[in-house]
Amino acid sequence: MAAWRADKDGLTVAIRVTPRSSRDAVLPPQEDWLPVKLRAPPVDGEANAALIRFLAKSLKLSRSEVELISGETARLKRVRLKGDPEQLAQALRQLIG
Repeated sequence: MAAWRADKDGLTVAIRVTPRSSRDAVLPPQEDWLPVKLRAPPVDGEANAALIRFLAKSLKLSRSEVELISGETARLKRVRLKGDPEQLAQALRQLIG
């Protein structure tokens, strides 16, 4: 799947965030990114913090295993998920549905 790339230490995921949504949710992949809706507003890093919390909780990771590596002020972001890449990819597929 083009929305994420695996290496020996985890996954790098391309995410497009839609803040101020009615619910927190991950939608099916689009082109080269994974759409994520968040209730949090894009103010003072609230949406970034909400994204990290949401992914950590949904994928059963600690917050320290989810790292925003680019796109801090943009809708398109790259997030690093630390752990077994096969297990993380499977967990993402299950989260997508």
